[in-house]
Amino acid sequence: MTLPAGLFAPPFAHRGLWGVDGAPENSLSAFGAACRAGFGIELDVFLSADGEPVVFHDDNLERLAGIKTRVWDLSAAELSAARLRGGPDGIPSLRQVLELVAGRAMLLIEIKASPAVGGPLESAVAAVLDHYPGPAAVISFEARALAWFAANRPDRPRGLDAMNLYEPEGAAAFERACTLAAPNFLALELTAATGEIAAQHRAAGQPVIAWTVRSAQEAARVAPHCDNFIFEGFTA
Repeated sequence: MTLPAGLFAPPFAHRGLWGVDGAPENSLSAFGAACRAGFGIELDVFLSADGEPVVFHDDNLERLAGIKTRVWDLSAAELSAARLRGGPDGIPSLRQVLELVAGRAMLLIEIKASPAVGGPLESAVAAVLDHYPGPAAVISFEARALAWFAANRPDRPRGLDAMNLYEPEGAAAFERACTLAAPNFLALELTAATGEIAAQHRAAGQPVIAWTVRSAQEAARVAPHCDNFIFEGFTA
């Protein structure tokens, strides 16, 4: 597979270009800001109660919207009506994000762990992406989610999320996940991205995207070990 150029540059804004005094994370405002600044975008998806892929990070709405309920227990319309802390935005659907971005930025779409992983969430995301002409890849800690894409959408770039590779059990689990997911690239936490296992996979042809970089100093430190990075809290 030839991976899209946007995977390698520019850096990816983590959950969009958001901030404490700016747009809320994973909001249309944050994604619009990332597009205007010329960055790629990383975002997270769950499946709503009525089967719509929606963009949100936590499985519970309490931290970001003040509602004590799971994402997958509400419809897409109910989620859209829930106001995110820090701005007027509601929780967007993936369709709304794609309409807004419209090919202006490379997207990394993280399939979140939930009861819908293993078919329903993946197929819903794939169906939306089938009609999107812009560059996009799927990433996940869930190897079975990536295995679904390998089997059903083999042309969709997929990246395996991982961390804790310095621990023997974590390293062994990672290699098993790689076998199942057959990733085209890796999305690794900073410590994992700078380690020996990551170097071995990178030398074997799997690009490494590091996360989450929170300063220019961290970006400089990780740069020799990765092909791109996901950032927040500063302007990369």
